[in-house]
Amino acid sequence: MTNNTMVSNVENNRILVLERIFDAPRELVFKVFKEPEHLKRWWGPKGWVIPVCTIDFRPGGVWHYCMKCIDENQVQFYGMESWGKGVYKDIVELEMIIYTDYFSDAEGNINESMPAPLINMEFIDLGGKTRLVNRSEYASAEALKTVMDMGMLQGVTETWNRLDELLKSLK
Repeated sequence: MTNNTMVSNVENNRILVLERIFDAPRELVFKVFKEPEHLKRWWGPKGWVIPVCTIDFRPGGVWHYCMKCIDENQVQFYGMESWGKGVYKDIVELEMIIYTDYFSDAEGNINESMPAPLINMEFIDLGGKTRLVNRSEYASAEALKTVMDMGMLQGVTETWNRLDELLKSLK
């Protein structure tokens, strides 16, 4: 695996594993996942912004955010808002963040009709670089297919590209 290349594979038809090496120390990569002022600068696909982002970064805490499309070229999505809610299950500083990722509304009510994967993010120190391994476990193969059909892989690729740009600017 080389820098800027995301590797993805599916395990057991319902676990999506994404990996990428970032040219930044683990402390910095971990930090930009836990602080709202950083997440607002990179979370979401290209052409989307985060006007709302609150984080209670602890097991049992909630991350609630809104992504809004501001790119007029994304005609079908322009002006659209997409709300999300993460509920942290476990956090090991600098090493791991585990949370359930929900679609929600502006009040934080969970959309039960949408897939809600358990996300396990592992931050691996490579001596000045960081391997990020994101394991998203879905309830079923159908749930994984639903988000893949929504363009999730492209969205994550664009999001991690934005993360890479931010990390370069912060180093």
